[in-house]
Amino acid sequence: MSFRRELGLFDATTVVIGGIIGAGIFINPYIVAERLPTPGLVLAAWIVGGLIAAAGAFAFAELGALFPQAGGPYVYLRRAYHPLAGFLYGWAQLLLIVGGGIAAVAITFAEYTLRFLGRDGGSSWLAIAAIVVVSAVNYVGVKPGSRLLNAFVVLKVLALVALIAAGAFLPAPAASPASAPTAGSALPLAFGAALIPIMFSYGGWQNANYVAEEIREPRRNLPRALIAGTALVIVVYVAVNAIYLRALGHGGLASTTTPAADTAALAFGAGGDRIIALAIAISTFGFLNLSILAPTRIYFAMARDGVFFDAVARLHPRYRTPAVAITLQAAWAILLAMTGRYGELVDTVVFADWIFFGATVAAVFAFRRSTPVAAREAGTFTTPGYPWIPGLFVIAAVGIVGSVIASNPLRSLVGALLLAAGIPAYLWWSRRASSSARPTEGGDAS
Repeated sequence: MSFRRELGLFDATTVVIGGIIGAGIFINPYIVAERLPTPGLVLAAWIVGGLIAAAGAFAFAELGALFPQAGGPYVYLRRAYHPLAGFLYGWAQLLLIVGGGIAAVAITFAEYTLRFLGRDGGSSWLAIAAIVVVSAVNYVGVKPGSRLLNAFVVLKVLALVALIAAGAFLPAPAASPASAPTAGSALPLAFGAALIPIMFSYGGWQNANYVAEEIREPRRNLPRALIAGTALVIVVYVAVNAIYLRALGHGGLASTTTPAADTAALAFGAGGDRIIALAIAISTFGFLNLSILAPTRIYFAMARDGVFFDAVARLHPRYRTPAVAITLQAAWAILLAMTGRYGELVDTVVFADWIFFGATVAAVFAFRRSTPVAAREAGTFTTPGYPWIPGLFVIAAVGIVGSVIASNPLRSLVGALLLAAGIPAYLWWSRRASSSARPTEGGDAS
């Protein structure tokens, strides 16, 4: 039994956009302004972050065109290095990054929905209800989940465009005292620290690779979706930050934890707070939907290769969705949302995302040797600027991981230990798979 190819180019592009735009752009820019001394450097950092994201999207486009299979980076890592590398990626996604992220996004959605409605309390139950509803929609088919995602991606982009348009007509604030200049030797460290929240905000383009087996003509449409979606987000993010700086000034942006709400209040008056609360609720709900839709394909691919629970490799006989994977992920996210302890767990492994980003893009070099471009199907997408663009991305990924370790060494250590705990789990499943002589990669496990 195989997936249904029901996602077109527009659907795949909204997966990219929806995977990148969450709540971060409404909140995180103040952290960047805190860490950099001038407006020019703030905008430069967002542009550099966008270029890094674009380099990553180019590499993922080449990998997706070469291996248009469910699971995306899981497939590339296990093929390029060792099955353990792919397993650890899936292990981190389920238990740490995606599981905690779904819980965090669901809570954020609930809090801002209640703020828009002018009510207090009940956010935990609303968060759980959101996880259940979105999981149910994706359980009954990839197309209903995609349609829901499309609607919310369009709404969140329109909300940001409205904020940009309204903010463009605001008068510039009175000049504030200049920030203390950053010493020349400290500036690279400050710039690296500023890139951490920026790259967190830009992350997510890889979601389209997870659903490659459900995209029509993936060798053509997946690269186009990755490039178009990432480019649109870069333009929107830089424009939004320019508006924040215009409306609030550098000092004002650095001193508020709610830059979008403050800008909206200036642009729309007293009702601005509620408008931005609605925009964040819309954005986070769309992001929540994508977090349920896409990463479950990783766990399906792991189980199909015999290194996860057998039942996860079975598609629903009617809906052709990884129903068990969706249910498992939803249950884990609900547990984390109920305990409320997911936040610190996610913090400890934020650096892991960029370890895997760097390793995945480095796989482009391995596949150029094992599967030369001349041996590939004519017209298959290849990364422009090879080897410089993917090489610079890998260097940037190493720098970002280093910045995270420098700023949070203890949590990074805990994250590394949690990842290492996946090694004995892999050894157990792989021995079990060998003894039961499961089908090899890509076999029918239904």
